[in-house]
Amino acid sequence: MTELANVFLKHGYDVTMVLVEEPLKLSDSGTTVIERTAASNPSISFHVLPSIHAPDFAASGKHPFLLMLELLHYYNEQFEAFLCAVDRKSLHSVVLDMFCIDATDVCMNLGVPPMPASHLIKELLEHPEDEMFKAMMNIWKRNTETMGVLLNTFESLESRAVQSLRGPLCVPERILPPIYCVGPLVGKGAKDEEKLKEIAIGFERSGQRFLWSVRMPAGSDNPEKYLEGFPEPELDALLPQGFLERTNGRGLVIKSWAPQMDVLGHRATGAFVTHCGWNSVLEAIVAGVPMLCLLLEGEQRMNKVSMTEGMGVAVELEGYMTGFVKAGEVEAKVRLVIEGEEGRHLRARVAALREEAKAALEEGGPSRVAFAQFLLDVDNLGKQLGN
Repeated sequence: MTELANVFLKHGYDVTMVLVEEPLKLSDSGTTVIERTAASNPSISFHVLPSIHAPDFAASGKHPFLLMLELLHYYNEQFEAFLCAVDRKSLHSVVLDMFCIDATDVCMNLGVPPMPASHLIKELLEHPEDEMFKAMMNIWKRNTETMGVLLNTFESLESRAVQSLRGPLCVPERILPPIYCVGPLVGKGAKDEEKLKEIAIGFERSGQRFLWSVRMPAGSDNPEKYLEGFPEPELDALLPQGFLERTNGRGLVIKSWAPQMDVLGHRATGAFVTHCGWNSVLEAIVAGVPMLCLLLEGEQRMNKVSMTEGMGVAVELEGYMTGFVKAGEVEAKVRLVIEGEEGRHLRARVAALREEAKAALEEGGPSRVAFAQFLLDVDNLGKQLGN
């Protein structure tokens, strides 16, 4: 959202980002994140809405996604008051609503295993009277009733999907809103313990240099524990005995946050093991780094298919399908990407996409043109509605 805000700034708009207080006490303090982001983006105004009494996440038996929707509804009054206070006469003022919190992250932080997208859809369709089904259908319906959608991608990266969204058969008997491919918008830089051990052994055996960001794995079924925040990971307990000593000078393990875009952009980085979140995928493409897919949940599986079969910029660690990636596969796939012939093909393909991404954001590029068209359409819509 900060990168989107910077695009508006380049077009002469003032931008205010509106946030709600994070209801979960995560290991990375929300306040710290806001302060760090604000300090790096002095041209953007940040406004945190007044705190309210949030639902009791630990005591409620509802799905965390539904609790999050309730929380956002509670903030409607404060958000409306803020919007009414904005200078409506300013035609160059943009408010970016930061209410959208990833439901998958909420589930993970509450210790609730998130459901793969395909399984979620199946569950929803089999229980149409369920509150979760009704909430999701309402969201999907409202998505199709908007007046335009900005997509963080570029045309040539996902041309098939983009054309499908623009086609008449995507949603029968309904005209979808226009879509604008304005990406890639990425930063410029600044779970289980046994599974971690297997990955560590694979890295060690591969013989390659590595940088590994490790977080404390989720492992409790008690939601109240997740409201207390996660401690820093104890690397000696999580990793194989002697691993840090044996890989000293060749590998570096860090706790929690890492400047991912800076690392990907470094000339020494030859591959990226990723859970396939879309932001990470775009960052790797912009940096021209091939990927290894180590999936967890949610939309990551769909992203993996695009990365491996559509774009041809990644290989998958297939052990995720059984819930356990073995050290041998990690070793073999790392060697394949770094040393093998297939790895050279991956690097060539991702390098080509990197150039396409760069061209998309240049003057006259498709993403720049799409954003300009979006602003023009917004202006015309404002005139139709009488400002």
